[in-house]
Amino acid sequence: MFRFQNKICLVTGATSGIGRATALRLGREGATVVCLGREVKEGHEVEAEIKAGGSEALFIKADVGRDADLVHAVAQTLARFQRIDVLINDAAMMTYTPILELDPADWDQVLNVNLRALFRLCQLCVPHMQGGAVVAISSVHAFQSTPNVVPYAASKGGLEAFVRGLSLEVPHTQARINAVAPGAVETPMLRSNPNVVNGTEKITGQIGTPEELAAAICFLASDEASFINGSTLAVDGGRLAQL
Repeated sequence: MFRFQNKICLVTGATSGIGRATALRLGREGATVVCLGREVKEGHEVEAEIKAGGSEALFIKADVGRDADLVHAVAQTLARFQRIDVLINDAAMMTYTPILELDPADWDQVLNVNLRALFRLCQLCVPHMQGGAVVAISSVHAFQSTPNVVPYAASKGGLEAFVRGLSLEVPHTQARINAVAPGAVETPMLRSNPNVVNGTEKITGQIGTPEELAAAICFLASDEASFINGSTLAVDGGRLAQL
């Protein structure tokens, strides 16, 4: 299946977890994949794996919390490939401090990485799209959260509102704007979450794999989802069904 043949796809957070699995799947489906991330070794490994499978790839070291890095990455992508067809916004971070004790700088950092980066990447990428797609990675925390992760939950709720709003401003013929809301997924972020480690956030039922999320993300980014716009797809193993 080559749904992304001749497509230029930019993926943030591409060096691990869901972003990495998505970048690799896009490559297997024929895309040219621009991989953004902070980890140089892992980034070049992803780039090499995509190329070994027969697709073009480019790793660009970037911290999505830095505006200059976003501007540089998009400019480098356009200079080399002349357009962007798909934007996958995956990079994210969490804090684990009670909100009344949180340093305001930590709040700013989470919102900067998780929400502002999406806003800026859409500003930078969408004008160059025609028949394109944006898929932003949200979380079930936008709907069902736990103590001590308020900045993360707030950023994901804002992300979904942003997706709905932008879909009303951008013609669907230019770009469709959607989100995926994962539940518990077997990633480094899950296993390093102290709420999960100490049982505050109880993982009940199924834990997904990055590859399962990549399948849903690539569906929304593909022409198969041409009638889906301004929506969030919950890919959570039934977690939200328990509400």
